[in-house]
Amino acid sequence: MSIFLTPFARTRLFPRTPRGNTIQDCTPEQFERHLNEHAPLKVLDGYAPFCKLHVHRNWTSTRCLTVPVTDANRHLLRSAYEARTREELPVLVRWFEGVAPPVADYLVVILYSREQLAKEGSPIDADWGVVGCLYTATPEEIPMAPITMLRNALGVEEGGSGVPIDRDAYRGAVEFWENNANWR
Repeated sequence: MSIFLTPFARTRLFPRTPRGNTIQDCTPEQFERHLNEHAPLKVLDGYAPFCKLHVHRNWTSTRCLTVPVTDANRHLLRSAYEARTREELPVLVRWFEGVAPPVADYLVVILYSREQLAKEGSPIDADWGVVGCLYTATPEEIPMAPITMLRNALGVEEGGSGVPIDRDAYRGAVEFWENNANWR
């Protein structure tokens, strides 16, 4: 099985201007090579048949992706309308500023099949393409952000995958994201 770091994931996980909330101590090439040379601890099914999650023990100093919202840190939450790419419409996002989560124990790599990436207009030669990565304290997936679920349901022309909303998964994601936020 071969894995390729897609341009979409590369810009988000390894931005031109390094940030503390992205993958640390590793180049994009080293990251891709590690995924191809080291078997995951486990493989989880994603939200659709074309999506798999490979759980790896964190070999970097990358910090956890999310922080629980508490009364003590709620005042550090920020929000803005942002787009992930130039082609996508901006959506409301929120994040913490001024917090430092612990180093993640796991990197949960989100993979899409070659066929799905071709359908979305991003063909690859490898079997699987990295579209994202979760940095977690447990070897499990954190819920997809509700706005990502909505974008996926809108279809590939709006930056999604074309997978309809699973209302129960959406409600679970809302519960998680009401109580947690990303950080910058």
